[in-house]
Amino acid sequence: MTSAKDWVITPDEMKRLGKLTLEEKVSYTVALLQEWYDHFGGKVYVAFSGGKDSTVLLHLARSYVDPNIPGVFSDTGLEYPEIREFVKTKENIIWIKPEKSFRWVIQHNGYPVISKMVSTAVRHLQHPRPSNENIRRLVDTGYTRSGKYSPRFRLANKWRFLVDAPFPVSEKCCNYLKKTPFKKFERASGLKRILGVMQTDSQIRRYRLLRAGFNNYANETSTPLGFWSEQDILLYLKTTGIPFCSIYGEISQAENCLEVTGLTRTGCMFCMFGIQAEKSPNRFQRMKVDHPAQWKYCMDKLGIREVMDYLGYPVE
Repeated sequence: MTSAKDWVITPDEMKRLGKLTLEEKVSYTVALLQEWYDHFGGKVYVAFSGGKDSTVLLHLARSYVDPNIPGVFSDTGLEYPEIREFVKTKENIIWIKPEKSFRWVIQHNGYPVISKMVSTAVRHLQHPRPSNENIRRLVDTGYTRSGKYSPRFRLANKWRFLVDAPFPVSEKCCNYLKKTPFKKFERASGLKRILGVMQTDSQIRRYRLLRAGFNNYANETSTPLGFWSEQDILLYLKTTGIPFCSIYGEISQAENCLEVTGLTRTGCMFCMFGIQAEKSPNRFQRMKVDHPAQWKYCMDKLGIREVMDYLGYPVE
């Protein structure tokens, strides 16, 4: 069998992997997990958010590789109450906490809006200085320092109005609330991360997966679900019958696909990444009904109402 280290991920290969059956995807993922586990002598962990993707990943890792692989949960204070309660039902989960709060991050850096790529571009354009001249040129015009045109990095015209927003915009929340505490944990424990990210999550994740592959030994990061889709996750949950967080509701058969009857995403409650793609009621409209205390806090204390008003999306 070809070593997972030698599997080069090209766009065509990613497309081919995406067309595999669920059984074939499970086999491929297990091979990636096993090699990662063997390479580091079992000193690995699953980054467990309590969401459906990481629930599938934790089940695969413990069912096929080692039942004692730990999960690590970053208790950011932004998780839905149902998520935190679900995490408590899992054994061998290590809870870690970030040193900064979401409130501190938005006060000192800015609000996460639309997407990580958009927020990054807006942050640089809102704060011009000599040290970010090249990145500002890239996100403003699409041209690199060498003169190469890379349109994928150019800030789309429809989001240019954010540069003049009366509030700062930044993608830094994930760095403070997740990446930093996980890296601190890794330094102390010596364990290597396994993440449940997929190419369908965002353009930037697909780009990074294509460049780095699924087992990135240089960056010490494994992403063995990289070629899975949302439908694969739901089908795995449905066919195996493993428990998942109640906030998703139930998995039902729609006309041509599976869907959940509850929330479709359960990331940080107050994050505004992806809000533009949501139909009414959006996450904040639903939050007002299902989690009124959290809704009131993010509207009145965190300033989310003003940000959403500027974006043009309703909150109630």
